[in-house]
Amino acid sequence: MSLISVEHLDVTYGAQRVLHDVSLEIEPGEIVTIVGPNGSGKTSLLRAIIGATKPSAGRVRRKPGLRIGYVPQKLHIDRTLPITVDRFLRLANKVTRADCKAALDVAGVPDLLKRQMSELSGGQFQRVMLARALINDPEILLLDEATQGLDQPGSASFYRQIEAVRAETGCAVLMISHELHVVMSASDRVICLNGHVCCEGAPAAVASAPEYRALFGTGTGGALALYRHDHDHDHDHDHPHSHEAAE
Repeated sequence: MSLISVEHLDVTYGAQRVLHDVSLEIEPGEIVTIVGPNGSGKTSLLRAIIGATKPSAGRVRRKPGLRIGYVPQKLHIDRTLPITVDRFLRLANKVTRADCKAALDVAGVPDLLKRQMSELSGGQFQRVMLARALINDPEILLLDEATQGLDQPGSASFYRQIEAVRAETGCAVLMISHELHVVMSASDRVICLNGHVCCEGAPAAVASAPEYRALFGTGTGGALALYRHDHDHDHDHDHPHSHEAAE
């Protein structure tokens, strides 16, 4: 059974239709990335999936009792607020310190439990947000531009951690990103969105699709190949210009 099934979804805000006739399925254990230009409806789709936005047509079906972990685009915390990572993780969850420690382990930051939230780097903060999403053992992780504000090596490291999380927990992942050079090789399937589904499939197939190239240009195929090389040899820092190629 699919974890999530989106059927002929329309989303409108006032007179503006941001999504039209969008259909997709998310299966257990797969990593799916939604890419698209600004204003293409990516966040609106995610909001409809989690139930925060009501469709104007179509429907979203979730597996009964589906456990969802959500990593938002941004979360602003008052830098003067004295709160440790441990306390932050337990704010909205009835969990033990051991649960928090286990989630931080899976997120790749086992030593942050007693650190102040205000002292964390951008990359550490996002790993803590990932741990927060993992703490209730989700069947699917939803990530909305989760690496916004991180540099390229930081983004690449974060997405490698997502692959490690999937390998360890078996959870599915649905993520939105504009960082084509990073997410493509971390994905089993890519969905290209521009108000509707332009194309979808394996990363290499989507990167060569005319609809994808019309939106993102032809340079992205080279960036995808370059990132694959980085990923295989773990040398992201050797290619500082790959980000420019993907824009």
